[in-house]
Amino acid sequence: MGFDRKEYEFLDAIGLTSSNLGCFVNGTWKGNGPVVSSINPANNQKIAEVSEASIQDYEEGMQACSEAAKIWMQVPAPKRGEIVRQIGDALRAKLQQLGRLVSLEMGKILPEGIGEVQEIIDMCDFAVGLSRQLNGSVIPSERPNHMMLEMWNPLGIVGVITAFNFPCAVLGEIYALYYSSTGWNACIALVCGNCVVWKGAPTTPLVTIAMTKLVAGVLEKNNLPGAIFTAFCGGAEIGEAIAKDTRIPLVSFTGSSKVGLKVQQTVSERFGKCLLELSGNNAIIVMDDADIQLAVRSVLFAAVGTAGQRCTTCRRLLLHESIYQRVLDQLLDVYKQVKIGDPLEKGTLLGPLHTSQSRMNYEKGIETIKSQGGKILTGGAIIELDGNFVEPTIVEISPDADVVKEELFAPVLFVMKFQTLKEAIEINNSVPQGLSSSIFTRNPEVIFKWIGPQGSDCGIVNVNIPTNGAEIGGAFGGEKATGGGREAGSDSWKQYMRRSTCTINYGNELPLAQGINFG
Repeated sequence: MGFDRKEYEFLDAIGLTSSNLGCFVNGTWKGNGPVVSSINPANNQKIAEVSEASIQDYEEGMQACSEAAKIWMQVPAPKRGEIVRQIGDALRAKLQQLGRLVSLEMGKILPEGIGEVQEIIDMCDFAVGLSRQLNGSVIPSERPNHMMLEMWNPLGIVGVITAFNFPCAVLGEIYALYYSSTGWNACIALVCGNCVVWKGAPTTPLVTIAMTKLVAGVLEKNNLPGAIFTAFCGGAEIGEAIAKDTRIPLVSFTGSSKVGLKVQQTVSERFGKCLLELSGNNAIIVMDDADIQLAVRSVLFAAVGTAGQRCTTCRRLLLHESIYQRVLDQLLDVYKQVKIGDPLEKGTLLGPLHTSQSRMNYEKGIETIKSQGGKILTGGAIIELDGNFVEPTIVEISPDADVVKEELFAPVLFVMKFQTLKEAIEINNSVPQGLSSSIFTRNPEVIFKWIGPQGSDCGIVNVNIPTNGAEIGGAFGGEKATGGGREAGSDSWKQYMRRSTCTINYGNELPLAQGINFG
């Protein structure tokens, strides 16, 4: 079936039509659940329809996935890496179309949409190398003719529940979450020998379908079971099923701290494991010796990029009192130059919020800010267009205001001043969340204080760069109410595997540990 609008015709090239089945189970497409519409947030018009998964579809998919896991975990890790390499090549071939789809359906500007897909491709490359480095340790034994070693084996199935703002990047991890997860999760989970069960965000079903079709094509070409990668478009019912399912040892969830806590409690009740990427409330500190031009450029990208809908968005700007007004004046000036509009148009820097509900939350947030003494310096209003557009906003407010402790998922930046580094670090650490943070300074003493034990309490601690735009080579994640999970690089892969400590006696005697003599 054709699309209603000519500008959507590029979707044909990535396997999408005006009516799509949203459930990939046991190598086939189906969808016996509700029919929903994918909405373009730039005009609130329908892009296409999707038939979501039913609970019966879910159960059929899980049964097939459980059988496929027995096959996939026995494939040698470097061979699994080769499959992920081919997935990366498939993504490269459709980079522009997928990036355009992300921009169309989520609302982020086109360069960011393409960048998100590129991030998954980078994760595929990383995972290919990782497939030859899933190393254990050889440990000296205190007993003669004994050897101790660590073995890392697949968990079996990894469940991935992602959010709208990075609908395919978080999947990279699986190939490795609400925030940035699918790409990260899938690549890593696959090379570690796990099958993947992915529930994409309900408001970006076309991204879920297009990504899954590319992965499914690679599996089919290599005569592998399609159930190795199982995907569902659906709502809370499917997410709850994943959280409760004892066949899924690890659930990776990206979303709000409130929902993440419920997921963790549900999974923990069955003694499963959780990998959580939750809310962020990220601060940039600008010291009195900072490169102000560099800081202002960084704050603009960190606060306005993705319309403030990244988990790593800068939400708090802490300025040393001696340079407070100078930085603020420059920032207000560049805010006036931000082009707002269609995210697919060249030159646009600020697209729409993802849903009309997001725009309502922005309006409510502004009213709350005003009621708690916040002074709107620029922005603070919705833009009367067909889409979900709002003004990028800067607010002068006390760090003690309750609203500052919350994550308002919109382009709203809280600005406050400080006198000492100690005070700035205390403000940075005063919120429940602990994802990303950054400081701008040229002083080595300040830098090493900032990244040390009495510095930032976040999982990402930057210097002279924005809070957002993380590279894939490092572990991504945060502390406190951000959930404690780690995705992407470094040794994050260990969360996707089961560790066994093995002691082997290759002699004829039975010496006991700790020198025990038993009979």
